[in-house]
Amino acid sequence: MSDSTDVAALDALPAYAAIPPMGGPVGALIRGLDRLFATLAVLGLLAIAAVVILQIVARVALPSSPVWTEELSRYLFIHMIAVSSGLVLRQHRHVGVELFQHTLGFRAQMALRGVTSLVLAVFSAVVLPYAWTYAQIGAFQTSPTLGIPMIYIFSATAILFGLSAVYGALGVIEAGVAFVRGSKEHT
Repeated sequence: MSDSTDVAALDALPAYAAIPPMGGPVGALIRGLDRLFATLAVLGLLAIAAVVILQIVARVALPSSPVWTEELSRYLFIHMIAVSSGLVLRQHRHVGVELFQHTLGFRAQMALRGVTSLVLAVFSAVVLPYAWTYAQIGAFQTSPTLGIPMIYIFSATAILFGLSAVYGALGVIEAGVAFVRGSKEHT
């Protein structure tokens, strides 16, 4: 591809793709957290695949299949979603309705992103204590086949809202920095 094609492709990207990542020790910490949560999500997905394959092989090749595989795959899926929620927000991979954003200028897009990130962060912070209260209900319950205390399973809601609050706040900061800078930078 030529340089003009590269520039045209970059210009076609949504404005949030042009937001430069934070630098310095804070940026390194955020990138480290991103890698940690991405690694946990990938490990969760691999574990789900292994458990489901075990279930399939057991149904075909063994006289009886383990009863715990369905429960474990469900719990792994729930926690995979929870730990990857912040990354989805940070990388703007979540489902969104884009009706008019492309018609706005760069600063207006950053202001809109900042406002939506702020609403998300505030909502998540308000719901977080209730999610933790919900998780504590499971302290005296265990899962049917694995015998795991349900607080570990129910804690996924607190993890999800906690990460959504943190990554929503990061979105506000990043949108604010991009708004102040005022133009796309293709570096």
